[in-house]
Amino acid sequence: LVAVGLILERRSPAATLAWLLALLFMPYFGFLVYLLFGPRRLRRRRLRYGRARDRLIQSTHRLRQDRAEPLGFPSTGLERQLAIMLERIGQGAPAAAAEVTVLETGDDCFRAIEAALEAATHHVHLEYYMWQPDWIGTRLRDRLADKARAGVQVRLLLDAIGSDRITDRFLQPLREAGGMVAWFNPISLRRLRPNHINFRSHRKIVVRDGRIGFTGGVNVSDDHSGTRSGSAAWRDTHLRIEGEPVHRLQFIFLEDWYFATDQAPFEPEFFPPSPEPSAGPWLQIVESGPDNNRYAIAKLYFSAIAGARRRVWMATPYFVPNEALTAALITAALRGADVRVLAPKRSDSRLVTAAARSYYDELASAGVHIFEYGPPMLHAKLLLVDESLAAVGSANFDNRSLMLNFEAMAVIYDAGLAARLADSFEADLRHASRYVKPGRRATLGQRLAESTARLLSPLL
Repeated sequence: LVAVGLILERRSPAATLAWLLALLFMPYFGFLVYLLFGPRRLRRRRLRYGRARDRLIQSTHRLRQDRAEPLGFPSTGLERQLAIMLERIGQGAPAAAAEVTVLETGDDCFRAIEAALEAATHHVHLEYYMWQPDWIGTRLRDRLADKARAGVQVRLLLDAIGSDRITDRFLQPLREAGGMVAWFNPISLRRLRPNHINFRSHRKIVVRDGRIGFTGGVNVSDDHSGTRSGSAAWRDTHLRIEGEPVHRLQFIFLEDWYFATDQAPFEPEFFPPSPEPSAGPWLQIVESGPDNNRYAIAKLYFSAIAGARRRVWMATPYFVPNEALTAALITAALRGADVRVLAPKRSDSRLVTAAARSYYDELASAGVHIFEYGPPMLHAKLLLVDESLAAVGSANFDNRSLMLNFEAMAVIYDAGLAARLADSFEADLRHASRYVKPGRRATLGQRLAESTARLLSPLL
């Protein structure tokens, strides 16, 4: 029965055969593993087709009138083609932001978020994969409690796996102040839903009054703070966005909030109109998840790399590309583009590090320049293509982010911001060493460990 289900899912032949072999050689344990990690469709019919979602769409209809050709947006080139592709798979048209600020450290990010919270007058919405009950997490919780006591609507959505250290006792001060807290896909032994365990919200979203938003790779944790962790602080990249693109972040948050709580606010106050047309950089907020088969972020990565002419610079903490993305990187390098991949020398997962290194020799042989950062841990998710295209967000370059997790990325169509991010990328290279294909053959144990980890890449 499981085999029939696998075949009907129409995965790649390699993935289908891998699961069938696992079931064959582990007939009981393999079945349990499949129940936990195998099913790929998370049915959100009550969200996608329910009355509340229809109301949400109707309430924002004025804001979601996506034009086929936004005024002032490039009419030709890779930027235009990419924007059209993303719009056709439901991501909305690009919108001009009033202002976009690059935040390169966790401390910069936390200060900017606290400043935004301090100025909130109507609502604050936050969605995080990882929120730790440490000094940073406690401080931000207390700031939210202060705003809730002042009458600001506070909604905090946490992933049940990523934030598993958060307890009801930790959240009690926020709830007592009037703040609302919800869990994304909670795991309960009493009402076990095995096929939900594998689907996590990896998004990092903050929206203040529908006008200012944040997204990127920074979680709420001391690990990201140089003040708390010193030289061991994780290196990351985040964005502060002001203006029309924030409406799209708001819509994504409200979808997830409704999925978690069966209710969401629909008032126009959550989508305030911009006072005047913005002349800032163009952004397109892209989301993806296992609730549909569009895989927008995977298509974004592939199309941008395949269309590159001059450069592809990428930073990712988890580099486990599928066959299509591996081919896109190799062909871009063979066409003469400057292809650079920046990954951590040691990630927070030894399995992922081993799997990543199984790809290095093939890529390096084709002309892809691979750099290993740190220590400390590199956690930024950044893509730079040619001179005016960039992407920053929560999605890693692996199957879990592209197929299984709920993710969000900000696609930037702006030469100035792309140059700013390129400078940051080059600064990171100074803390990295270039991978060189070893002159002598690796030991059998090393090769076996890396190849075994690679086999598990669909789950990483």
